[in-house]
Amino acid sequence: MNDAPVSYWSYLALDELLAAQRPRSDEHDELLFIIIHQVSELWFKQLLHELGHAQERLEAGDATAPLSTLRRALAILKTLVGQMDVLETLTPRQFAAFRERLGPASGFQSAQFRELEAVLGARDRRVVALHPEGSAARAAIEAAMARPALFDSLLRLLSANGYAVPAAVAQRDPAATYDGDEGVQDVLLAVYADEGLPAQLCERMVDLDEGVQEWRYRHVKLIERTIGAQAGTGGSSGAAFLQRTLLRPAFPDLWAVRSRL
Repeated sequence: MNDAPVSYWSYLALDELLAAQRPRSDEHDELLFIIIHQVSELWFKQLLHELGHAQERLEAGDATAPLSTLRRALAILKTLVGQMDVLETLTPRQFAAFRERLGPASGFQSAQFRELEAVLGARDRRVVALHPEGSAARAAIEAAMARPALFDSLLRLLSANGYAVPAAVAQRDPAATYDGDEGVQDVLLAVYADEGLPAQLCERMVDLDEGVQEWRYRHVKLIERTIGAQAGTGGSSGAAFLQRTLLRPAFPDLWAVRSRL
């Protein structure tokens, strides 16, 4: 046990944190690029922490605590979107000055974001191949894809509160892709009609889904204004790939039911 007194510097491990920015060029603007992406990864870590807690409380039948947890997650997403304003001060020429130093490194390789997508319900096995076999990153993504997603935990809470969630959905393989179910939407209609805590939870989930879509949109526009239609680093298709995922909802039932309210 370390009995040394704790200081602000040691508590935040600032020796390690502030030494973690290692530009690969002498270009002034590369430091900004690194810091923004490192901060984003810290926020992804916190989002995984918050959504994991929200799932634990939902699984325990708690409809109250997840409301504040989801509100915090949404605030984090808005912060991530706000960071784009800073990164957009980087002009295309400034980025081009050090871009080749990135080599095959790409944001597509963000294991934490892929894990976050899986927590929200994504089951695209192709993203697993972006990470080496046996790596901790690959294991984390695969584990997230194999366990119930956030929406599954919401359905379990609804079932515990007496709503007749279809058995085929409640007992489905959590590793399988889920694109929505009319029976679930019937349940959500009843939830909204009751106007209780479960209905508020549904609205916070919609907020979360919209927040992720907003972040995706800003990410696409950032790439378009920085590299245009060029291929992304690491051989990705850049903005073209992101545009295909732009409006894909994490919780399709929560959007589909709005046409029936």
